Amino acid sequence: MLPIGTLAPDFTLPDQDGNLVTLSQFRGKKVALYFYPRDNTPGCTRQACAFGEAWSAFQDHNTVVLGISKDSTASHAKFAQKYALPFPILSDPELIAIQAYDVWKEKKLYGKISMGVVRSSYLIDENGVILDAREKVKPNTNAADLLARLEEG
Repeated sequence: MLPIGTLAPDFTLPDQDGNLVTLSQFRGKKVALYFYPRDNTPGCTRQACAFGEAWSAFQDHNTVVLGISKDSTASHAKFAQKYALPFPILSDPELIAIQAYDVWKEKKLYGKISMGVVRSSYLIDENGVILDAREKVKPNTNAADLLARLEEG
């Protein structure tokens, strides 16, 4: 994970509607940035829905929510529509942000080793500096944990 207190790497990626989203366009707001392995899997769905349910609370804290996986924009469009996600989910098939944020790691599943996205999140302040970094987050509590961090100040 990238160290707290460092400048968050900027990136530009397409959202579920094909619109380009650049991290630095949100200067002046905080950003809850979360990385997840794949659309429509049980854990990723719970995580996205938890962020969706907490979306207005994030807005109350002047915080934008962005989700990122390597799925296509078409996959993201179906996923966002199916679960009425109110925030952008960004497509990163070239692993631009995924590698910049150090969440592309070796994973072991049933004894098989492969590379993949480790479920992680970052909280970025109004100036683009990392306030919080969490690796191997729990899908059910990731949104609530970041909100609690926001409330701490």
